[in-house]
Amino acid sequence: MRVAAIIQARMGSTRLPGKVLRPLAGSSLIAHIARRLGASARVDRVAVATTTAPADDLVELEAARLGLFCFRGSEEDVLGRYLGAARQLEADVIVRITADCPLIDVGVVDRIVDGRAATGCDYASNTMRRTYPRGLDAEALTRATLEWLDAVAMPGAAREHVTWLVHRRPGQFTRLSIEDDVDGSDLRWTVDTEDDWSLVERLYRDLDLAHREVPYRAILAHVRANPALGLINAHVEQKTA
Repeated sequence: MRVAAIIQARMGSTRLPGKVLRPLAGSSLIAHIARRLGASARVDRVAVATTTAPADDLVELEAARLGLFCFRGSEEDVLGRYLGAARQLEADVIVRITADCPLIDVGVVDRIVDGRAATGCDYASNTMRRTYPRGLDAEALTRATLEWLDAVAMPGAAREHVTWLVHRRPGQFTRLSIEDDVDGSDLRWTVDTEDDWSLVERLYRDLDLAHREVPYRAILAHVRANPALGLINAHVEQKTA
C-alpha cells in the first residue's frame, strides 16, 4: 500500500507566527521534519498541505525547494486539504504530521504504520493514550477512512482537526493505540511558544540533531539526565483549539 506522510503547515500561528519557516540550526522547521520523515522505511512520499492564503505562498516555495509535493486548500478545512493531497498522491494510507514537531521520530512513525498494517485497522496513533512526549505525535489512517470523514464532517472542529470524528464515533472505526513501555508523556517537545522553541533549539545544539539521526530513546535519556531541560517549557499549557 502506498503510504504518504503529509505535513500540515501554515504561516498563521496564534502564539508563534511564522514558526514553520523559522530557521532552526540552519534550516526551516519544515525542512527538519521532512528530512526526519525521509528516513522512514515505511513512508513512500513526504508532502506538505497548506492553505491558499497569500502568506502561505512562502510555504509552497519552501516545499518546492525541498522537492516536496504541496497541496493548497481552504484555511478552515484541514480535512479537505488532507484528502485533496491524498487523492493527488494516490495514497492508500495517510500519516498525519503537524509542522510543529521537529523531533518527530521515524522509528515511532514506522511503528504506527506497521501496527495499522498488521491489524488492518482504520486508524492507529500514539495519541489516544499518551506515553510519548507531545511533539512525537503521528496518526496513520486509511484513505477510505479519510474519504468517509470528508463525506460526513460538518464545518467546524470535525474539519479543522481532521480525525476529530474518529474519536467521537469509536464504534464506527477500528482503532489501535500505539504505546511505549517507557512513559515520556510528561515532556513537551512540540513548538508553539518561545519557550518551546528554546528547548528544541537547545536539543538540536546539544545532540547535533541537524546532522545526526538520533533515536527517540537517546533524546529521552539526554533529557532525563538533564532535568533542567524539561523545565524550560514545563509551564506551557497545550492549546485546546
